[in-house]
Amino acid sequence: MSRMPSWGLITAAAAPVLLVAGWTLAARLQPEGFDSTTQTISALAGADATRPWVMTTALVGVGFSQIGTAVAIRPVARAGRILFGAGGVCTLLVAANPLPTAGQSAPVHAVVAAGSFAALAAWPLLSWQGRTSSAWALRPAVAIAAGSALAIATGWFFAAVVTDAQKVGLAERGAAVALNLWPLAAAASIWKAQRRG
Repeated sequence: MSRMPSWGLITAAAAPVLLVAGWTLAARLQPEGFDSTTQTISALAGADATRPWVMTTALVGVGFSQIGTAVAIRPVARAGRILFGAGGVCTLLVAANPLPTAGQSAPVHAVVAAGSFAALAAWPLLSWQGRTSSAWALRPAVAIAAGSALAIATGWFFAAVVTDAQKVGLAERGAAVALNLWPLAAAASIWKAQRRG
């Protein structure tokens, strides 16, 4: 089995840190009345945001961290790594295609955002290596449970978008944190297995 380089833990940890730090700082820079529970992360990088470059920069960092982690987690099945890397590419495309001014259509943004969420939710389902894998995150039962949980969190967010729910921002942030914490858990389990081996 291929080994994961130590920097894989750094890139895996960087994604959730950059994401949460980015949306926290960007929200604080918005005019009074911005509500993270009802407004999306994309609104912080959109044309109507006060300082859109803050969230855009964070999204670029998250995307590159996701791609770096996909390269690093070599013990993960190839299909899982490719799908996870595709999620990172979609994250970069989200940063490159921000929401336009209110009232304008944003089809490219919607497609790449949906692609990012879907790929990041589904990759664990393709990541497992076998029942006896020394990395617990790469065992079929764990990978399938993780992928299912991430799919549920992503489904909650997609349902909130479609129904124009009041808590769409909360749903998005909950899903985004989960989608970026699981790769860190998987990388940590691989690292721990390598140290034992």
